Amino acid sequence: MTSVREQERVPQADHADPLDPAVIGARVKALREAEGLSLRDLAERSGVSAPMLSQVERGETSPTLTVASRIAAGLELRLSQLLRLDEQGAVTIVRADGRRRGGNRRRGHRYEVLTASQPGQRAELSRHELAPGGSTGGPAAGGSHLHEPGSRETALVERGEVVLVCDGARHELHAGDTVTFDADLPHHFENPTAGDAAFLAVVSAGLRRS
Repeated sequence: MTSVREQERVPQADHADPLDPAVIGARVKALREAEGLSLRDLAERSGVSAPMLSQVERGETSPTLTVASRIAAGLELRLSQLLRLDEQGAVTIVRADGRRRGGNRRRGHRYEVLTASQPGQRAELSRHELAPGGSTGGPAAGGSHLHEPGSRETALVERGEVVLVCDGARHELHAGDTVTFDADLPHHFENPTAGDAAFLAVVSAGLRRS
C-alpha cells in the first residue's frame, strides 16, 4: 500500500520534512496528548490498533494513507491538517494591519483576532474592547456566545473592570485578573462601569473531557 512518505510534495528548505515518520509521529503524539487521549482512546476513535499507534508515534513506521487518514479522523482533523500539507511553515505572523476585526457598535463591543485562521489550529487569541455599559452578548443583546464542545477560554483583563457571566453566574474581574472557564457554556462579558475596558481572550478547542 502507498505510504504518506510516497506522496508527491514540494520540498521546503530549512524546514523539517512534514512526511518524515519521526515528524508525523511527534505530531500525532502531541495532538493526542493535547486532547487528553490515551493510546487506547485514540485506537477506539480511529480504528487503528494501539500497538500500531505506538509505532507511529515513535517514528518506527511510516503509516499508510489509510492508517494516516484514520488517525486524522480520530483526532477530528483532515489528513492534510494532520500532515500540515496546507500550511506554509512552522512560523505564522499576523501583522497589525492584517488582523480580522469585528464587533457590534450598538453593544459597545469591538474585537480583533490576533492569530491567523489556519486548518487544524487549536487556539485563537483575540483582543476585545468594551465601552461603558458594553457587552459581548447576553440575553438583552440577542444571546450568549458558545464555542465548540470541549472548548476552554482564558481571559486577561488588560484595562478597566469587566464581569464574566458564565452559565448564569457573575464573576467580577479587575485589571490584571485572569479567568479560565468552559467556553462551551453560555457566556458573555459586560462592562458595568463608566470607563472603557479591554481584555485578551484565548480559546482552546476541544481540551475539556467530561
